[in-house]
Amino acid sequence: QVQLVESGGGLVTAGGSLTLSCRASERIFGNYNVLGWFRQSPGKEREFVAALRRSGWSTYYANTVKGRFTISRDNAENTVYLTMNTLQPDDTAVYYCAAGSQVLSAIRDDTMYRVWGQGTQVTVSP
Repeated sequence: QVQLVESGGGLVTAGGSLTLSCRASERIFGNYNVLGWFRQSPGKEREFVAALRRSGWSTYYANTVKGRFTISRDNAENTVYLTMNTLQPDDTAVYYCAAGSQVLSAIRDDTMYRVWGQGTQVTVSP
């Protein structure tokens, strides 16, 4: 199965930007139709951030990041990006990418994703 590796995390001050990358060992959308980004802070549940769906290359965002974050892909479909602007301390978390084949109604459900990366830490200081 495809393997996913995230990179690009780091420390940034509030208002700053970061771009995370999720590199796959093969074409992501060869076997899956959804690539999602999730995040988890200490003591909190893992939460949906954004997703890219093969059908029409549609994008979906959590309300908390809409307008600030953008999910995109490279043409070879081996890498999916999460560009994060106007970062806030509440965005501090470990960010994970994941691949799945679920229907649209389950795109925000982390239990429906089949393959996960190891995560990359994003820390936003005040």
